[in-house]
Amino acid sequence: MAKQQTFGDKSKKKKLNEKPTVKIIKGFKGEDGNTHFLETFVKLDDIASVDKVEITK
Repeated sequence: MAKQQTFGDKSKKKKLNEKPTVKIIKGFKGEDGNTHFLETFVKLDDIASVDKVEITK
């Protein structure tokens, strides 16, 4: 019996539905005067909207 679907077909199907994942890093000054960083991964509909994402501590 022959295979109906190849591995390539499966991976193409997944890629069409995925939203791009972006790592956002925000730096801020702490009370002690040192710089601290917050990191988070966010899935976006459009990469152009990355400026509008807000992360808070």
